[in-house]
Amino acid sequence: MKQRSRSTFAMAMLLAAGTLALGGTAYGDEKGENGKAEMAAAAKVTIDQAVKTASEKVPGTVIEAELEKKHHKLVWEVEVVTAENKVMEVHIDADSGAVIGVEEEKAKAKKSSKMR
Repeated sequence: MKQRSRSTFAMAMLLAAGTLALGGTAYGDEKGENGKAEMAAAAKVTIDQAVKTASEKVPGTVIEAELEKKHHKLVWEVEVVTAENKVMEVHIDADSGAVIGVEEEKAKAKKSSKMR
């Protein structure tokens, strides 16, 4: 039951974050906000549907979902942390809901703060 509670909490946080991400920020530029609103309006697949599809494809905890334009196509990019602590990106076609691909997120290089 504890896992279900964490999943429900994670889903609620994702929905809140997704709503904010799609709506833009109060301090964002107008062009960026309009672009996000246009993308959200054009997507036939909702964030809820994308998260559900990603969770079915890659078991784990969903930590982020973002609507992006890749190769002239709207794509939901959903990040899932697996039981092995790998961060997987599930790409979902925002028009059809089909899983386009799954890949492990590449680790970002850390910058050293030491001066040589």
